[in-house]
Amino acid sequence: MQDKLNELKRHLSEAYDLWNIGALLNWDQSTFMPKNGAAARGRQLGLMGKITHEKRTDPKIGRLLDELSSYEKSLPADSFDASLIRVARRQYEKDLRVPASFMAKMMSHFTDTYHAWVEARPANDFSKVQNHLEKTLDFSRQYAEFFPHDHIADPLIDESDEGMTVATVRPLFADLRNQLVPLVKKVAEQGAIDDSCVMKHFPEKDQWEFGLQVIKQMGYDFDRGRLDKTHHPFMTKFSLGDVRITTRVKENNLTEALFSTIHETGHALYEQGISMDFEGTPLAEGASSGVHESQSRLWENLVGRSYGFWEHYYPKLQATFKEQLGNVPLDSFYRAINKVEPSLIRTDADELTYNLHVMIRFDLELDLLEGKLAVKDLPEAWRARYKSDLGVFDPRDENGVLQDVHWYAGYIGGAFQGYTLGNILSAQFYDAALRANPSIPNQIRNGEFGSLHGWLKENLYQYGSQYSPSDLIQKASGSPLTVKPYIAYLQEKFGNLYRV
Repeated sequence: MQDKLNELKRHLSEAYDLWNIGALLNWDQSTFMPKNGAAARGRQLGLMGKITHEKRTDPKIGRLLDELSSYEKSLPADSFDASLIRVARRQYEKDLRVPASFMAKMMSHFTDTYHAWVEARPANDFSKVQNHLEKTLDFSRQYAEFFPHDHIADPLIDESDEGMTVATVRPLFADLRNQLVPLVKKVAEQGAIDDSCVMKHFPEKDQWEFGLQVIKQMGYDFDRGRLDKTHHPFMTKFSLGDVRITTRVKENNLTEALFSTIHETGHALYEQGISMDFEGTPLAEGASSGVHESQSRLWENLVGRSYGFWEHYYPKLQATFKEQLGNVPLDSFYRAINKVEPSLIRTDADELTYNLHVMIRFDLELDLLEGKLAVKDLPEAWRARYKSDLGVFDPRDENGVLQDVHWYAGYIGGAFQGYTLGNILSAQFYDAALRANPSIPNQIRNGEFGSLHGWLKENLYQYGSQYSPSDLIQKASGSPLTVKPYIAYLQEKFGNLYRV
């Protein structure tokens, strides 16, 4: 059995490496690739998608999984070998449903669409991507039809958040929305906070250096990663020894680069914390997009936007930007970076209204997939939802339907629910960490993150995808997914900020 397991690992490792070569090509096209490389990159990624898919569906893997079935049953369910066989079987059976030729065409199309989006957004021209997006919708529906489902979006959601479906996400979102909207309304009635102190001119070089200092202290290992600029910030991994992050800088907005960098660092800390024993296997991945997003939001918001964090870092920030912040009190700065105000851009949204952005996208995705909404009508539907849900309106598509890269670099469906699941889980995991170590907030006030980072590595990161998302959430936090800690966190934080 050990010989068969080693042979399975060899096949899985080759598929793992091929996938990560594709990820490297994707990273390059989002950072350093010249514009005229787009056509060739589309072919290359299409070819890599086809080869990777063929490797992942090699009949030898299926035979080995069958031969190892009795061995798996003889092992503890959470052992490395049993977990590897179980996760590999789930991945293999899913991949087997999708033809390699389809994957090649779809991956190539995603690359073409991404480059059309890169040009369309700054040009404020949805027509440049409309035809691409219509094909993306077709590909998304076709992909979903390869799998049994109750709702057309279920296979796409399961791709990112195993075990979740439209039937589970909708009521969860409805519950959260019912509790969020009254709080947003109360806060809005208190009037706007002045955030002009973070909207001055902040030179890019100084922002960059400050961000590097912060994420090094949080624990990001630059011997296993690097930071670069891109159009839409992301984290990517080519191995457990090479986990990279990207950010974008606006010199007239101090919060953009700083919190984007911390956000992507949260993702990277998760990947860098996975057990090195899992390298080259399907276990060397985060458990789900929701669990992954919980880490970016935990570090960005519960840590990075906390008062205690800035008790330590604000004097250093003032020293970096003496002219801009030298006379701005900490309380004013803290209120500015936590200002609640309905806005057009999801990535710039405050903690309180952020989930409303996600819910709009989730609903629009379902309407598109269900055939209730045509792609050509998407920009107007987007504006109508923003006006009704957030009370804001902009006729420019660059601030509307073109703002997020997701639909222009992947499926329509399954991408956005993870952001709100992550927000919910960020508070749930942080609450569990505080129960285990109540001194964590005081340590953060001193710029010390070792205890928090250590708890997360021990209880969450090291396991990769060894456990299903629901089992991992239960194991790490002591309870199933629940909105209670998140709502309590928001009520306390913004209740104090806005005195409601």
